[in-house]
Formats: sequence, C-alpha cells, structure tokens
Amino acid sequence: MRKLLNNLTFRVLVAITIGILIGHFFPTTAAKLKPLGDVFINLIKMVIAPIIFLTIVLGISNMGDLKKVGRVGGKALLYFEIVTTVALVIGIVIANWVKPGAGVEAAAVKGGDISAYAAQGKDLDWVKFFMHIVPDNAIKAFAEGEILQVLVFSVLFGIGLTRMGERGHSLILTFEKLSRVFFNILNVVMTLAPLGALGGMAYTIGKFGLATLLPLAKLMGTVYLTMFLFIFVVLNLILRYYRVSLWRVLVYIKEELLIVFGTSSSESALPQVMDKLENMGCSRSVVGLVIPAGYSFNLDGTTIYLSMATIFLAQVFSVDLTLGQELTIIGILMITSKGAAGVTGSGFIVLASTLTAVRVIPVEGLALLLGVDRFMSEARSITNIIGNTVATIFIANNENEFDRAKMQQAFGLLEKEELTNYKY
Repeated sequence: MRKLLNNLTFRVLVAITIGILIGHFFPTTAAKLKPLGDVFINLIKMVIAPIIFLTIVLGISNMGDLKKVGRVGGKALLYFEIVTTVALVIGIVIANWVKPGAGVEAAAVKGGDISAYAAQGKDLDWVKFFMHIVPDNAIKAFAEGEILQVLVFSVLFGIGLTRMGERGHSLILTFEKLSRVFFNILNVVMTLAPLGALGGMAYTIGKFGLATLLPLAKLMGTVYLTMFLFIFVVLNLILRYYRVSLWRVLVYIKEELLIVFGTSSSESALPQVMDKLENMGCSRSVVGLVIPAGYSFNLDGTTIYLSMATIFLAQVFSVDLTLGQELTIIGILMITSKGAAGVTGSGFIVLASTLTAVRVIPVEGLALLLGVDRFMSEARSITNIIGNTVATIFIANNENEFDRAKMQQAFGLLEKEELTNYKY
C-alpha cells in the first residue's frame, strides 16, 4: 500500500479525480484553485530554458561534427513538415466526413469575447514569426521563456563551444554538473505534480462546467477520436518502421501524459520527457535539437484541432467550402500553425488569422469554441507531446543515435546483468 501511495502516477490520477469532483460539486471553490496549477507550471517553466540550453549545448559539443548538427536539424524540420501536413489533411477529411458542425445553432451556444484574439490574428504573419525566432537579447529570451529563441541561441553557443576544441573541455564539464543540478531541481518540483493537476482540473470543471460540453459534444468527440486515430495509426506506423512499440513508449511516459492532462499544458512535461528520452536510448544531441524545435514546429494535436475547428465553423455558418478553398486553408494553416509558437492563446490567434485570410467564414464564430477550448486543450497537449516523443525516437534511429539496450532497460524487458550481453 505504501509503495502505491508513493507512486507518482497513482497520486496524479487521484488528484485529477478529486479535481473533477470538486469542480463539479463545488464550482465556486474549484475556480479559486487555479493558482495551484499555475504555480506548478511556473515552477516547471523556471527550469525549462536552462535545461534546453544545457542539453543542446552539451549535445552539440559531444557530437563534435557541425555538419551532423545541420543534418539532424534538417531531417527534423522535414519530418515535422510532413507529419503536421498529414495531421492537417486527416483533420479536414474527418471533419468533412463526420460534419460535427451540422445542425449546431450558433445562437444556442454561449460564447465569449474574442475581440483580442481576432485583433492579434489579423496581425499574425510568417514574416513576424521568422523575425521573432532570433532574439535581440539572449538574456531576455531566457527571462521570458521564449523556447524557440533559446533554441537558436543554444545552437549558436554549442557551435561556438565546439570550435574551441580542447580549450572548451573544462566548460563542458561545468555544464555537465549544472545540467544534473537542474534535473535534480526538476525532481523536487515533480513532487508537487499532484497539486498542480488537482488545481488545473478543478478550475477547468468549476469554471466552464460539464454542461458547456453538451452543445459541442459532437465536435469534442470527433476531435478526440481523430487524435486517437492519429496517434495509434500514423505515429504507431512511424515507430513500427524501427521496431519500437508505441504502447510501451506511452506506458514509459505515462506520468508525463497524466500531468499534461491535468494541467492542460505540454510545457509541464517538456523537461521530464527530454530526460526520459535520453535515458531510453536517444542521444543527447538528438533530444536537445528535436524536442525544443518540435515544441514550435511539430504541434500535431494543435494542427488537427485547427483544421477541424475551421471546417466546423464553416458547417455551423452553412459555408460550403470548395476543394480549392479547403486546399487554401491547408496551405495557410501550414504557415500560421507555426507562427504563433509560444504565444498565449495561440490556438485562437491562429484560427483568427486563418479565418481572416480565407474571408468566407465569420471570425466571430470563434466565440462558439471558447467554452470547450479548455476541455480540448488536454487532447491537443497530449497529442503534441506524444508526437514530439515519436519524432525524437524516429530521428535518433535514423541517425544511428539510438541505444536499443537502454530502451529495453527503460521498458523493463531486460535484467541489468543481461545488458552487457545484449546485441542489437
């Protein structure tokens, strides 16, 4: 019994259950528990930038070959574009087939104020996004948690350190020790994960209520089902190419998935997933490049949601989109879905920019989605983090930077004494 109580997975599950009950039966009290979730996420954010910086710098310096750094980065970006495009197409095809917006009365759904999102959406473009990638102040990028900017600075720092050769060895050793310190801090923070999950879930149920789901239940069900199929069909096939079990990977990161589900934030599990993937056999250099880049460029869950939400709103307002218009939507989302990386409320900003560009679906329709967006953010965040986990394993295998013996140990398939004799 004591072992069960000390299990983080069990404690997070219990916390989520308690959060749902408090949210449903004591909504006023539950809405006040939001700070619990926010504090936990802030604690995680506190170590994300340093961990990403140290992981990337150490990965590049250990890799040594700068051509290899460029090759891994290029493969990762190509993979991201292919897989997110597949996610876009799947979302649009299923939304057209199921028609979740058919029969929904726009006036019957309680919306909210979307003026801020609409205004930001009109201003969002890919030029600003690419200008935003390069920080004008590296310290500011760390202070504000700009993951993409930290990634760019870290790559440049790692390249600079590599070019120092043996003279940079002492600094590398110092960074190794600092990396361990930050992961130790992360281990301490993770003890508060149940409180974060309880606060996040209680707030969601208490603030929005289960009743808000009913008018848009078909949309929610379609989105969840599509993401389920994407994970267990598309991502499963990708891993099977290198003989890696998706199910075992999911079991291996189950604690992180539960934390993401409870907090509705993929940031809450980003550092832990990086650490687990390295322990699972992916090289530090691949993990350091792929996970932070994927955080901005490989948002499979967000991509599916955006494509389905756009078609849903077209159906609600009886806008019969032509094939050309749907292809235009795919093209726009391929750009805008990456242009709001790290921006608060990015889902609505991207939707607003897409609807503004298409000019056939009323941007005011976003108000219909406000009530259920929080409930769908769990599915988006979980799909995003699974997608980036799969991407890292795929790239590591493709680069021959994957230790299958460590994977077997992580999955619990081999005893420690067998590892010395294991061949792959």
